[in-house]
Amino acid sequence: MISIKNRTDTLGAIASSLCLIHCVATPFLFMAQAGSVTCCDTPPLWWRIMDYIFLLISFFAVYRSTQTTSSSWMKPLLWLSWSLLCFIILNEKASLFSIPEYFIYFPAFALIVLHLYNKKYCQCNTTNCCVDDK
Repeated sequence: MISIKNRTDTLGAIASSLCLIHCVATPFLFMAQAGSVTCCDTPPLWWRIMDYIFLLISFFAVYRSTQTTSSSWMKPLLWLSWSLLCFIILNEKASLFSIPEYFIYFPAFALIVLHLYNKKYCQCNTTNCCVDDK
C-alpha cells in the first residue's frame, strides 16, 4: 500500500488545485445564488469551511514536503506560499485589510507549481540526503 506520507507533494498539489478551483468557483456560485430569491443570504456552512480544510491539508503537505525535499530553497518558498495563502484566507474571513479577491490565486498557484516541481526534481533517494544543498 502506498503511504500518503510518501506522496505529500502529490497531495499538496491536489489540495492546492482544489483550493484554486474552489476560489474560482465561489464568485460564480454567489452570482447564481443572488439570482435565486428562495435561498439563504449566506453560503452553506460546508462551503465556507472548505477554506479551512484545504488550508489544513496543505499545511501538512507543506510540512512533510519540507522534511523530505533535497532542495534548501524549496523549504522557504513552500512555507512562504502557504503563509500567504493562510494570511489571505484569514484576512478574508476577518476583513482586516482590503485585499483584492484575485490575490488568493497567486499563493495557491505557487503551491501547486512548487509541489509539482518538488515531486519531480527534489526528492531524496536515501534517508539522509535531505539536509541541505551544498
